[in-house]
Amino acid sequence: MTITRDLTHIRHNTKIVATLGPGSNNVDLLREMILIGGLHVVRFNFSHGTPEFHKGNADIVREAARQAGREVAIMADLQGPKIRVSKLENGGVQIEQGEKVLFDAALQGEGNRERIGLDYRELPQDVKAGDVLLLDDGLLTVTVESVSGSEILTVANNSHFLKSNKGINKQGGGLSAGAFTEKDFRDLKTAVEIGCDYLAVSFVKTGAEMEQAREMVAKECAALGVSVHPGLVAKIERVEAIENLDEIILASDGIMVARGDLAVEVGNAAVPALQKRMIKRARELRRFSITATQMMESMITNPVPTRAEVSDVANAVLDGTDAVMCSAETAVGAYPFETVRQMAIICAQAEKAQDTLVGVVDDDDVDNKGETSSVIASGAVHIARQVKAKAIVALTESGSSAFQVSRYGILIPIYAITPSEKAQRRMAMYRGVRPLQIATSNDHDKAIEEVEALLKERGVFESGDMYIITSGSRMRESGATNTVQIMSVK
Repeated sequence: MTITRDLTHIRHNTKIVATLGPGSNNVDLLREMILIGGLHVVRFNFSHGTPEFHKGNADIVREAARQAGREVAIMADLQGPKIRVSKLENGGVQIEQGEKVLFDAALQGEGNRERIGLDYRELPQDVKAGDVLLLDDGLLTVTVESVSGSEILTVANNSHFLKSNKGINKQGGGLSAGAFTEKDFRDLKTAVEIGCDYLAVSFVKTGAEMEQAREMVAKECAALGVSVHPGLVAKIERVEAIENLDEIILASDGIMVARGDLAVEVGNAAVPALQKRMIKRARELRRFSITATQMMESMITNPVPTRAEVSDVANAVLDGTDAVMCSAETAVGAYPFETVRQMAIICAQAEKAQDTLVGVVDDDDVDNKGETSSVIASGAVHIARQVKAKAIVALTESGSSAFQVSRYGILIPIYAITPSEKAQRRMAMYRGVRPLQIATSNDHDKAIEEVEALLKERGVFESGDMYIITSGSRMRESGATNTVQIMSVK
């Protein structure tokens, strides 16, 4: 049966990241999600699937984008050190409140009610009597009574059916596992091979771990002959990451507010304020932010979101996030198209509600360090507001100048003109940026004429419209933006 969907384009500045999976990995569906303006970045979850699976999905995404006539970015999300219980007999065990629960890092084979194995062998070294462990996203909590060798004796604080391979967190953080596993090293190669535009690093604790990731990416790109490296996204989901937030942000290209594991470690009630702090700080330090986890969770099985979910997405938009993300909703849910369409509608309405976004910083709050491109961006934004410009146009090789303009959170559209397909994809993540790939003339004045004619042809401009354009006096040179001009459409 042919499904008829409303493909009306929904214009909004906040970008949408959708996780690919069995519920969404087909060309026709993805093309329609792109056409409505509901899909800008596709997330590949490397916790699941083989290299062949991910390579096939990359082909699907690129073909869908080609058919839609728009480029989208691919973000490869590394699994990281998932700390879990091992397999259990019959798929799980019922734990009763007050019951003694013994975890054994040395256990081989399936666990049972008497003894539960651990995939993370170092857990006995990371805990002590009195510590609280949270299992299955906090649905089961246990308090450590004693630690002896490989064994951790605990008492259950509530009743719960614990299934195989469920995750473990330590309340307040403090697990020593690093950000990378052997699987991550293998997956990194696959991610570079499929041409990912962004690489998300899980369970980051320090800026040094992001620097290590950048070195790993550079090494893999060199080995494969890839000249343009993927941007790095630090997933903030540990207590230690909050403590080292600035250094992590500065070592990354962007951050993900990964509210699932973070909420388990710090408590649900602490997350909203942390979300606002992280989004604001990322923008101040000139990095982008993605807000993720359970944003539209009910739409895994329902065709419409709850009012609480609508408020959650809208508040992330009002906080100034660059992107909002779907996980299981689009990966395995029954309504992936409806999910991104509803997200797009919510983003558009939230942005329309006010002239300036709550939490978006003023010009003077962005740390531009006196760099030319950022100073030019600040000038462009200030002038655009004063003259009520129809748009800001950035002629850019790498996308950097358009990104700098987007840090100011303005509602004025930002059109980024680049000759680079890779830069066009990368800019799909930036809030308010509409990237277009055009090979303009090498002559500066001629290039401006070509861009103006194109945007006029596309209905963006009309004769007499005022717009601001940033460019470099030396064309085709990355990092050379040094000019801002006020223009009137002929």
